[in-house]
Amino acid sequence: MEMDRHPPTPTRRNFLKGAGAGLIGLAACRPPLLQLAETGPAFGISLAQWSLHKELFAGKLNHLDFAATAREFDLDAIEYVSVFFKDKVSDPRYLAELKTRAAGEGVKSLLIMCDGYGLLGDPKEKARQKSVENHFPLLEAAEFLGCHSIRVNAGSRGSYAEQQKLAADGLTKLSEAGEKFGLNVIVENHGGLSSNGAWLAGVMKMVGKENCGTLPDFGNFRIKGNEWYDRYQGMTELMPYAKAVSAKSHDFDEQGNETKTDYFRMMDIVLAAGYSGYVGIEYEGNVHSEREGIRLTKELLQRCAAKQVLLAH
Repeated sequence: MEMDRHPPTPTRRNFLKGAGAGLIGLAACRPPLLQLAETGPAFGISLAQWSLHKELFAGKLNHLDFAATAREFDLDAIEYVSVFFKDKVSDPRYLAELKTRAAGEGVKSLLIMCDGYGLLGDPKEKARQKSVENHFPLLEAAEFLGCHSIRVNAGSRGSYAEQQKLAADGLTKLSEAGEKFGLNVIVENHGGLSSNGAWLAGVMKMVGKENCGTLPDFGNFRIKGNEWYDRYQGMTELMPYAKAVSAKSHDFDEQGNETKTDYFRMMDIVLAAGYSGYVGIEYEGNVHSEREGIRLTKELLQRCAAKQVLLAH
């Protein structure tokens, strides 16, 4: 469902900035956890909120408690999903409480994954512009929460080339708005042509803006139906533009390896691109509980990190 445009107002922005000013010292109450040894590869492990979507939709987990839940897994960074607080995105008091909770846990807010705000590559110019504007409240919220990015979708219609041009136009306009907030606008491979690594890399080249990048997801390379793009090729093509990475997981074998994705191969691709940010756990399976899936994904990423440490020596 699309949101009506709520352009930033000086009153609300001043409130948000004032409310956040006193939170900086709170994080010091709980020092951030070390994800890896100092001699290890330069990536941290974060928790994507979608990993807990069943609990959240069922009302078993309060959105405001997400940061505390991440701490239960000894994780110090989180990635929000807009659908879980879509009616609160422009509520300054709610955002202030969300920020207070995260700061109190010593947890960094990295990004907001934005869904349901229209096609940034809509063939109709007015609809495309409306989609761009629908994301403005998310930019404001992300800035206040201390995020570095909002994650968007590059949906469009038409031929391969037409969709590239249209998506690049919408992303360029939104990225220009993002610059004013000091934020990145990043695109996930998330179905349709966005799951074609070459197509999305081409869009990035067409936009050509420093604050427009990608969020490569290990598993989201299904274009439509049974048409899949090679996930390792796709990751290789998208990593040069990556400002975040999503470690998608579904099921694990007896050795603790993901059954659909070779995590060791994926992390080799990620690190070979010079990536030094967080890798977000995004468990989406049905065999294990959400919390067990999160634990297994974290342990697998830690084994990937340990392998890199050994290789470095």
